[in-house]
Amino acid sequence: QVQLVESGGGLAQAGGSLRLSCAASGRTFRSYALGWFRQAPGKEREFVSAITWSGGNINYPDSVKGRFTISRVNALNTVYLQMNSLQPEDTAVYYCAASYSSSGYVGRDKAEYDFWGQGTQVTVSS
Repeated sequence: QVQLVESGGGLAQAGGSLRLSCAASGRTFRSYALGWFRQAPGKEREFVSAITWSGGNINYPDSVKGRFTISRVNALNTVYLQMNSLQPEDTAVYYCAASYSSSGYVGRDKAEYDFWGQGTQVTVSS
């Protein structure tokens, strides 16, 4: 059974930092991109970042580019999201997700992701 378990969420002040972790288990994730999405109240779930197994392909939307950094440690089946310069608009539930990607493609569409974690709350106060 595939499990993605997020941790590291919490409360931060504007301008502060948080580091999210996602531990994956239940299968080999060698051909899987691991990514992060977020969902604020009343809004659609949106793409935050994703990274391929090799780390050779990483994707960010403009809203977080330059502030967030994704990384993964394959030996631990873990992906991280370092979030710096946090803003109140970053407040959301953050979800870890896995997408089969043998070609090294990293998608931004949530429909392309096969497995999801339960989410971790990130709240940024002004």
